[in-house]
Amino acid sequence: MTLPSAHTLNLGVIGNGTFGALVDLKGRVVWSCMPAFDGDPAFCHLLSPRDHDGGDFSVELEDFASSEQHYITNTAILRTVLRDSKGNALEIIDFAPRWRENQRFYRPVSIIRQVRPLQGNPRIRIHARPLAEWGARAPESTWGSNHVRWLLPDFTLRLTTDVPVRFVREGSWFILNHPVHLVLGADESLRRSLAGYVREAEENTRHYWTEWVRYLSIPLDWQDAVIRSAITLKLCQYEDSGGIIAAMTTSIPEAADTPRNWDYRYCWLRDAAFVVRALNRLGATRTMEMFLAYIFNIATHDGSLQPMYGINFEVELHEEEVPSLQGYRQMGPVRRGNLAWIQKQHDVYGSVVLASTQLFFDQRLVDPGDAHTFERLEPLGDRAFAMYDVPDAGLWEFRGRAEVHTYTAAMCWAACDRLAKIAQRLELGERATHWRQRADTIRDTTLERAWREDKGWFSASFESDYLDASLLLLADIGFLPADDPRYIATVEAIGRDLRRGDALFRYVAEDDFGTPETSFTICTFWYIDALAAIGRKDEARAMFERILARRNHLGLLSEDLSFEEGEAWGNFPQTYSHVGLIIAAMRLSRSWQEAS
Repeated sequence: MTLPSAHTLNLGVIGNGTFGALVDLKGRVVWSCMPAFDGDPAFCHLLSPRDHDGGDFSVELEDFASSEQHYITNTAILRTVLRDSKGNALEIIDFAPRWRENQRFYRPVSIIRQVRPLQGNPRIRIHARPLAEWGARAPESTWGSNHVRWLLPDFTLRLTTDVPVRFVREGSWFILNHPVHLVLGADESLRRSLAGYVREAEENTRHYWTEWVRYLSIPLDWQDAVIRSAITLKLCQYEDSGGIIAAMTTSIPEAADTPRNWDYRYCWLRDAAFVVRALNRLGATRTMEMFLAYIFNIATHDGSLQPMYGINFEVELHEEEVPSLQGYRQMGPVRRGNLAWIQKQHDVYGSVVLASTQLFFDQRLVDPGDAHTFERLEPLGDRAFAMYDVPDAGLWEFRGRAEVHTYTAAMCWAACDRLAKIAQRLELGERATHWRQRADTIRDTTLERAWREDKGWFSASFESDYLDASLLLLADIGFLPADDPRYIATVEAIGRDLRRGDALFRYVAEDDFGTPETSFTICTFWYIDALAAIGRKDEARAMFERILARRNHLGLLSEDLSFEEGEAWGNFPQTYSHVGLIIAAMRLSRSWQEAS
């Protein structure tokens, strides 16, 4: 893949369902929260520590000249090749171990790095410089004959290596004339051959990912893009609880020097539901089952839900600024926590029910949904019906105003509609009638109050007269058929008013922070999917191809793209964006029958 010169988020992601790490083109781990996604970022170089060097885990090549990077096919194992100006070269293999062992998954908090000379006599040094308390201080460390330990506040980190420990401690340069191995993780002694463990871990991890990919139901076209997106989504689920994070980072702004800058290392129920639906379409249903376990752990007696929770079911996620980090490209502030937890976003009820529906219809599942499961979902439908016409912050999380958002109302309809279908499936006739009546009430009200006869399109809310890209989803969720003239007119109006070149705004109306500056990537995919649904498939395919070209060199996407340069902005990797890619690809692809 050709690397777009404008990209600055040229990062790869590794992980294993416990934690994740971001690796740049120079082979540096520049971001990793430990021991889990929401933890203290021991490696925080990406957000520019203010008073300390480090926050990285680097293999530095002297006289560095160039690099190339790719994933081992169909895995989350990353290969980086570094070259110097004299013709010397080395490779770095990075991964987080993951495989099935003793009828469970082995997925420790561990970054494994293999460094091997490829050409000549490369001269390198190893920098392992974790920081503590969000980059505020260098942690105390100890060392032994083949390890170094760092005493972080919630986690003791140990690096076991066959590189001389003094070289690591002092950052000494040395000639790499044979492969070396670095295992960073929990403070546990490795009582076996280091090289043997690393070799076995790589083989097992490679086998795990290739087997996982092997059973995906992928489309004929754009297979590489879909597979990479699917793996990326899989990496964003915290398997201890089943929660799915929106992204691995915090505080990468939506545009240069904007205050639109948030912490995304938490589970938004809406975003997670989109991830579940995308992976369900690929046949990866385990994510759905784990997410529903997460939902039932946070469920309240009255069915009320916050928009988001912590990955360990935390309810309060107080937002604060972190002064010890200057921010991405020194564009602060850096935020920890997210105030969205106190908002009212009533579409979450529909999101959760939609994510749950396949549980009742998919006969492959070991534990399919039953009447008891249905009873646990019904309080969500009650809340959806009670709240569909009550003002909320909406899916774009407006902080300064509340309206009855059309998308919210449509998702509340979806909650009741799917409960009616599930009840019918379970032969619960009275409950099916109950939920169908409620769904019809919501739909009739929404069609009456959101349609603007004078404009000829649906408005973003019952009170407003502006467009919103979320209206593109009205056909996808089944609220309207794609051939409904009102839906077609709304899609065309959004293309006219929100599209700039090959990308879309969420909306162009002024919000709490002024006027948006960049495109929101999933909205572009929603538009592409909607174009195909209304019969403009050739146009949609061409636009899809152009957007794919804007991914970074590894096929990864952040939250936003600038309109002019196509530069990536926003938190990374963004689950929303990869969901949009998968859904659009499956809509647009030729069938397998055409290939055969």
